[in-house]
Amino acid sequence: MLNTIKPKVTLVGAGPGDPDLLTLKGAKALAEANVVLYDALANEEILNFAPQNAIRIFVGKQIGNHAYTQDQINQLIVDNALTYGNVVRLKGGDPFIFGRGSEEIEYAHSFGIPTFVVPGISSVVAVPANQGISITKRGISESFWVITGTTSDRELSADVALAAQSSATVVILMGMSKLAQIVSLFKKASKGELPVAIIQNGTTPKEKIGVGTIDTIQEIVAENKLSSPAIIVIGDVVKESSQLKGFYEEFVTAEIKL
Repeated sequence: MLNTIKPKVTLVGAGPGDPDLLTLKGAKALAEANVVLYDALANEEILNFAPQNAIRIFVGKQIGNHAYTQDQINQLIVDNALTYGNVVRLKGGDPFIFGRGSEEIEYAHSFGIPTFVVPGISSVVAVPANQGISITKRGISESFWVITGTTSDRELSADVALAAQSSATVVILMGMSKLAQIVSLFKKASKGELPVAIIQNGTTPKEKIGVGTIDTIQEIVAENKLSSPAIIVIGDVVKESSQLKGFYEEFVTAEIKL
């Protein structure tokens, strides 16, 4: 009997959290899936776009809790493609921004499996935008840095120190466990009054936000009990948000009174 299985792997960006921010192309790819391997940051509601009989496998990574190692995930992608055919690898945000998407595609490609990529709306821009923060703004910020707070060796990226010396907006992903170090680097660069927003579970019903400055943000995180997953946005664009302006006006008034 001839083997009619046609292996295929499609890497799909699930977007920042709100299932409505999945792209149409991503939804179409899921509708044709035989197997879906999904991450912790991919909203499980998105799995409803896959056929009812599609196999769903959770391969998420969270701090201190990895369902599978990256090597095991790579092998699962290949094994399922060869066994069942059409595999969708669903990853939060955009799979090529700190998502190891290129590693997974390269591994599948090394077995001669056809591979495709569906970009996702990245949390880098979508989560701040949801709070009215434009990470670039004429006359305020001409560029932005996007940095991982925790590198593969679990250290803070050396780029944070460089970013602290620039006038650009700085967006840090996976940085909550390194917040004290981040604050210290910006203080060394005499940026204590620089506005900061920390947004947890952005674009979802569980979204929480803390807003302050480099000097105050650690207290605000403690008061609001903010934790991962969260995005740290540092720069004057934060106080330019129409949604957050009120906070900074109150902050300046309180300083004048003191």
